[in-house]
Amino acid sequence: MLEDMRGKIRVFCRIRPLDKSEVARGSKCVITCPDEYTVTVDSTRGLKEFQFDKVFNGTSMQDEVFEDTSRLIQSAVDGYNVCIFAYGQTGSGKTFTMIGDKDLSNPGVMPRAFKRMFQIIDENQSKSDFKVSAYMLELYNDRLLDLFVHPNESFNKKTEIKKDKKGLVFVQGPEIKEASSAEELFALFEQGCSNRHIAATRMNAESSRSHLIIGVLIESTNLTNGSITYGKLSLVDLAGSERAAKTGAKFEQLKEANSINKSLSALSDVIFALSTEQSFIPYRNNKLTQLMQDSLGGNAKTLMFVNISPADYNAEETIISLVYATRVKAITNNAVKNIESKEIARLKESEEQLIGCYAKTSTQDVSWLCMTGKAMRKSKKRMGSKRR
Repeated sequence: MLEDMRGKIRVFCRIRPLDKSEVARGSKCVITCPDEYTVTVDSTRGLKEFQFDKVFNGTSMQDEVFEDTSRLIQSAVDGYNVCIFAYGQTGSGKTFTMIGDKDLSNPGVMPRAFKRMFQIIDENQSKSDFKVSAYMLELYNDRLLDLFVHPNESFNKKTEIKKDKKGLVFVQGPEIKEASSAEELFALFEQGCSNRHIAATRMNAESSRSHLIIGVLIESTNLTNGSITYGKLSLVDLAGSERAAKTGAKFEQLKEANSINKSLSALSDVIFALSTEQSFIPYRNNKLTQLMQDSLGGNAKTLMFVNISPADYNAEETIISLVYATRVKAITNNAVKNIESKEIARLKESEEQLIGCYAKTSTQDVSWLCMTGKAMRKSKKRMGSKRR
């Protein structure tokens, strides 16, 4: 709780069981968990120990993993910027943790977050009026694609990453769709997943070839005082870091792998700069780091899952992932609630209406309005002089 109050990014480590290919290869498990916070790796360079906010071993169930995550969903509904993301090498179990199994009979963090969010909303219907909307993107070969539209349309669509005055990152251009229930939001999620780039590699039967970014926007209006809060829940399933020799990537897959590794390298540079408190943070070096700017060193409550394989065959990649996650744990964010009073919300609405009105008005009419305004001000001054 103290770490959460200080703004430290929380890091959970999840170790998957040995898979069939590793067992067939004769791989041995090199990972142990002395307690629920510690991971040790028996590598060729000796025994390495790492500590995190929570460690889930190969027998941990999906509901156990989500139990310690669900409090952040409450924060998003309350008006905070929240980010949950998964990192690890290809085949380490990131997508299973974040999304679940192929038929979603054993859902991961994302579907469970949708359900929990609407449970909280239902519990607070008598206090606030809620509006939920979402966008879904993938960063594929350095291009930001909208997953709510057909892939052909998405490739021709322009999307831009922006930041508002409060430092909140938003994307201009993608489809934003409203959802009034967990079922509707889940249906949108399934629609987007069907458009995502995946492929088979030696490491994984369905390897993600892109970074998946889901933004759930929650606007709530207090029915007592009229204040409005704006929460954003960012759910990110990062593509896995990989070596071509291990995954067998060729041709198009090799191009995808190079793009993935380039973006993860940029993310690593940002994490290193933040964890060592450098004055310059290279967010602009990649679209991935621009997207995560408010989640790392920004104004979000952030949780990272580092997913690892227990096999000796992957020991080197496992240590790299754990070192990476240790650096993330050292980063401090400044989470601030996004709330506006009734008066400010009304002024913003009036401003938007005026902008819309002027946009429809011709240049000649605007000039006439300006001249009329000046004439009225001069008339008021003359009237004031006569009264004096």
